[in-house]
Amino acid sequence: MHLDHTHHGAPAVGADARRPDGTRRALRVGLGGPVGSGKTATVAALCRALRDELSLAVVTNDIYTREDAEFLLREAVLPPERISAVETGACPHTAIRDDISANLEAVEDLEDEVGPLDLILVESGGDNLTATFSKGLVDAQVFVIDVAGGDDIPRKGGPGVTTADLLVVNKTDLAPYVGSDLARMAADAKAQRGELPVVLQSLRAGDGVADVAAWVRGRLAEWTA
Repeated sequence: MHLDHTHHGAPAVGADARRPDGTRRALRVGLGGPVGSGKTATVAALCRALRDELSLAVVTNDIYTREDAEFLLREAVLPPERISAVETGACPHTAIRDDISANLEAVEDLEDEVGPLDLILVESGGDNLTATFSKGLVDAQVFVIDVAGGDDIPRKGGPGVTTADLLVVNKTDLAPYVGSDLARMAADAKAQRGELPVVLQSLRAGDGVADVAAWVRGRLAEWTA
């Protein structure tokens, strides 16, 4: 149901880790989290931070619309042909964990049409704390929560918080206005996750996504080694 963390540093390498020509396929990183936590904004910031050094693409998931993909297109974070939208028609976790066929098709089409790619970001639609990605779809998972959701979210746990390869506590700049205790959130996240990393992030800062981008670079270095 959730990602295997037997080796905390390296992405799991599945049977489909290589393209038909024998070269390694793109690293696939999934981003999940509750509605409004800042997943799409984080994806956009990552694209801006990495697009000059990596060949990357994005798959977004929405239930009935293509709103997230359209936001990325309006922001011009990548050329349009590198952004693909999946309309799940059901709860977002269904298309990233239970029946991943639509997402796999979108990922493989991007590799075929604009590849070879170094990185594909797969953004889930907004879901709850149980949302996780199938290991058949992504190689690593980022889970995004935000301070406006309450500083008890890390303490509540759930698979998204406790097992994701990286937990991002987003919108830290709002903490004084919503009464969230960042130190408490960080301590609770540490208690839930052990050695798995946590990033506190505000995208309002110029380098707000720097820590997440550095984490992605590290995973990619391991993937391509």
